[in-house]
Amino acid sequence: MKDGAIDFTRGSIVMDLIAFTLPLFLGNLFQQLYNAADSLIVGNFLGREALAAVSSSGNLIFMMVGFFNGLAVGAGVVIARACGARDEERISKAVHTDIAFGIVAGLLLTVFAVIFTPGILRLISTPPDIMPSSIAYFRVYSAGIMFSVLYNILMGIMNAAGDSRHPLYYLMISSVVNIVLDVLFIGGFGMGVGSAAAATIISQALSSILCFARLLRSSGPVRVQLRLICFDRAQLKAIVSFGFPAGVQNSVIGLANTVVQRSINAFPAAVIAGAGVYSKIEGFILLPITSISLALTTLVGQNLGAREYGRAVKGARRGVLISIVLAEAVGALLFILAPPIVSLFSSDADVIAAGARQARLEAFFYFLVAISHGSAGILRGAGKSTVPMMVMLSVWCVFRVIYVNLALLAWPDPLLIYSAYPLTWAISSVIFLIYLARVDWLHAMERHDAHLHRA
Repeated sequence: MKDGAIDFTRGSIVMDLIAFTLPLFLGNLFQQLYNAADSLIVGNFLGREALAAVSSSGNLIFMMVGFFNGLAVGAGVVIARACGARDEERISKAVHTDIAFGIVAGLLLTVFAVIFTPGILRLISTPPDIMPSSIAYFRVYSAGIMFSVLYNILMGIMNAAGDSRHPLYYLMISSVVNIVLDVLFIGGFGMGVGSAAAATIISQALSSILCFARLLRSSGPVRVQLRLICFDRAQLKAIVSFGFPAGVQNSVIGLANTVVQRSINAFPAAVIAGAGVYSKIEGFILLPITSISLALTTLVGQNLGAREYGRAVKGARRGVLISIVLAEAVGALLFILAPPIVSLFSSDADVIAAGARQARLEAFFYFLVAISHGSAGILRGAGKSTVPMMVMLSVWCVFRVIYVNLALLAWPDPLLIYSAYPLTWAISSVIFLIYLARVDWLHAMERHDAHLHRA
């Protein structure tokens, strides 16, 4: 590996996992600041209704971007395997195909989202009193959504090659820019909720440009050359094969959460805002889990490419254990500090009560998320991304939506919506553990790898 990238196929597994995950975690932390800064500043300067408008758009944004982020994960698996095999020609073709796909897909998504913003918001029963603000925020954000898609693709390329440091540096810069612009636009110029979205997309554009410039200057196998940005049929097929299940999973989870958001929208604005604040907090709380999951995908992918199957298994087990310990530690802190943390986003007593109620219900169940995400990361790195897709689709999507709708018929209380998350985390974790215990996935990797080499 070049450019200071981490090679998971040799050396200490735990130390390399920590060295790779830490900047990845910090990078994701700064990425979360995009959305959190919007909610925090909007909630404090513009009030409950504006905060509810921003909150109601979160799941929609995840649903739209999630599919392409899943494809970026698939591309990362392809690139990680090629890196493990030291196949520079295959790396180059995969990188340039991935970027070409991101540009085209990002443009199409931008046009679609901008045109259909009002209809999309009506589909999730956005309350009339926050509809104008929701349209302003969502439409402005959608105008720059291509930068979000492109950044995640470029970051995925760097991560797959073992470089999680430079995306961190760029996110640190762009996050500071985002916060400064939020304060300037809203606090200084008195602009509306749409300006918070404008600050976010400007910052995302900056991080995308910095990542792209880094890849253009790279001396390693992931170096980008503008003339080579095009579709390679074989690599596009591989990327879609690995990434489509993850993309579908992300989109369907986003759709399910959007349907759940529709149920939340039936309650007062304080409950909507409280749930939105909690979702921002949860985004930070789950960062160690999601970061380790991404690291496990790269670890398993590189070792599979190098045919180091024993290291893949050992690294997978240790990564999930670390994730579980961290999940419970941050969950305990959230349980204790929930009210003051929620109050950072809003001084409204009803909003604080609603957000803290959800936080304390879910705080001690994050170890289940660690098991589910860790297992999904392992299986994606092993080329078995269909398995987590089916588990998440059936449990986190279908079952969650059915449970929420039936539960609210019996007892119309937000508490039942909150309880859907630990319940579905538990079910998916049990399924993953049974699958990994009963299916010899190490030999499955060997057979899959042999099939790819014959092809």
